[in-house]
Amino acid sequence: MSPAPRVSRRRLLGYVGSIGVGAAAGAGAVLATGAEDAAPASTVPAPAAPGRTIEPWGAHQPGVAAPQAAVSELVALDLLPGVDRDALGRLMRLWTGDVEALAAGRGAPSDPAPWLSQPASDLTITVGVGPGACRPGLFGAGPPGFGDVPPMRHDRLQQRWSGGDLVVLVAGRDGTTVAHAVRRLVADAAPFARARWRQVGSWNPTDPSGRPQTGRNLFGQVDGSGNPQPGTPLFDATVWVDEGRWAGGSSLVVRRIRMDLDTWDELTRDEQERSVGRALADGAPLTGGPELADLDLAARSQGRLVVPADAHARRAHPSLNGGRRMFRKGANYTREVETEQGVEVESGLVFLAFQADLADQFVPVQQALDESDQLNEWTTAIGSASFAVLPGFERGSWLGEQLLA
Repeated sequence: MSPAPRVSRRRLLGYVGSIGVGAAAGAGAVLATGAEDAAPASTVPAPAAPGRTIEPWGAHQPGVAAPQAAVSELVALDLLPGVDRDALGRLMRLWTGDVEALAAGRGAPSDPAPWLSQPASDLTITVGVGPGACRPGLFGAGPPGFGDVPPMRHDRLQQRWSGGDLVVLVAGRDGTTVAHAVRRLVADAAPFARARWRQVGSWNPTDPSGRPQTGRNLFGQVDGSGNPQPGTPLFDATVWVDEGRWAGGSSLVVRRIRMDLDTWDELTRDEQERSVGRALADGAPLTGGPELADLDLAARSQGRLVVPADAHARRAHPSLNGGRRMFRKGANYTREVETEQGVEVESGLVFLAFQADLADQFVPVQQALDESDQLNEWTTAIGSASFAVLPGFERGSWLGEQLLA
């Protein structure tokens, strides 16, 4: 049986989502523009917004292929006891209304602070479900190859950063807008699921002139140069499930990677570059050419490989992994951690990998890196979770309809 929690007045409009997405979205629009709740009007003309509004509809959830965002926040949730397929359907309808409103810059249904939602914020919301929710009576079997990532030798995983039955990945240009969207989604999920972990990070996706760039991790490395480009056949083959119940979906691996910046800084620049196989200045391969040029894995200089045998870029290269690849995104994080010695600073990367088949793509590549990758000396995975990314939805439909209806 589905749980029957008391519905607060604040969530009352949200439950309209279980009756119809259009009605819920309409209620949210009324609330957002009501005289009592509207933000005070400004007499100063507003400048043109620098971002864009990304529509949430389509065959795929748009946040997967969208350009890297400046701010990303992920929340994993655990389903409450008694939540069944019907309850999940109500939650997905409710979240669909939230996604449609928040992406447009409106307040979500029953939003107490709709003015915190801004249009043209590059906002995307991506929803996925964990292995525990991919079973009979819930979402059913996941997409091909989906499941938990097997433990790696160098992992030092902590439960506080691992697992989860559901995930929402909210990304955008502005941290306030992203944080507000997360609060609304988590609040509306409260009758069905409780938050398990929350991870937030930042990225610099543009250069000083505003042009898109790959961005850098906290080691100072240009990170993500070898990604397949969205809109290409290679991207589609890499990322999307192309048939069956999950057609249009994907799979997501979230790895929280702690980085030892102190010992990394002790290396010479040459040592840092050779550990990855790319130049620190611009991310170009050590074998020559611009950033997006392919590595020449056979190149030698003075009798030794230009890109060392255990360099990260070599170990992850598709030609050495049966053509396997993934689409990678990331978010840098820094936080204070209390230890016996006092308060210390922990820095790292929230690493996101999207692929059509987790077992056939992500796992073999990760195992190759775990076996021999110079970066293992300065990085440690302290969190790991996997999620099946729901297919997209069209206007009038809702997230997960083809799996739950």
